[in-house]
Amino acid sequence: MMMWPDPPSAGSSFSARRDALNKRCMRRSWAIQLVRRTGCRYAALCGSILLAVSAYGANPFLDAPDDKPVSANFRGTEWGEEIQEEEIPLTARVVTTRVAKMPWGAIFKIEFTNIKSRVKKRRKIPLDYFIVTDDRIVLLNEEDNDAAVKKISALDKPPEFEPGDVYGITTGKFNHEDGPWTTTIEVKGDECTYLASHNSGHFKKVVWKKGVGLVEYASGYGAHADGYRLKRTTTTQNR
Repeated sequence: MMMWPDPPSAGSSFSARRDALNKRCMRRSWAIQLVRRTGCRYAALCGSILLAVSAYGANPFLDAPDDKPVSANFRGTEWGEEIQEEEIPLTARVVTTRVAKMPWGAIFKIEFTNIKSRVKKRRKIPLDYFIVTDDRIVLLNEEDNDAAVKKISALDKPPEFEPGDVYGITTGKFNHEDGPWTTTIEVKGDECTYLASHNSGHFKKVVWKKGVGLVEYASGYGAHADGYRLKRTTTTQNR
């Protein structure tokens, strides 16, 4: 589950805070969170999503015919403590690769490469792994995602997912609250939008498009203290 602490004192470096928050986010696994919630088993049972086992029929928002990497150009803006202007241009190449295929789903890796802007210190965007079933796109949030991919791909049915790790659905609307975080996922037309926001100003937005995959990825910390927004610019996928 994506959980960040409230911002520390204003005197600390936003870059250091951003890196620390990213590391903490990646260390938190759904398995650890589930253990921590065992004191409230009924609430966990009501809140968790257990996907039914069925033949994988492909998810319209994230799918691939094979394991070959697919890349696309993204363009947008970034802002932060080292940037004098309110925002400056930012570009990146996003590579999506199917790393595992199971009877009930698949696992994808999404990497941000060739990130460019005018700032001297190049922004780093951590790669993401997503478990994909017929009707869900779920963030794989283990301490060692490579090892987790091997374990999950060997399962004969999908694991139980935490609501806070769900990043995509195929129909309707999904809402979830976890402390200061509020998450909304909604499907409108051919797009599925994930939006998580913190009461201190942190946010994360991910947009999926049917038949295309990831088309927007944005993240920010504090009240416009540091962050970026990238949108897909190419209309065809390069393999």
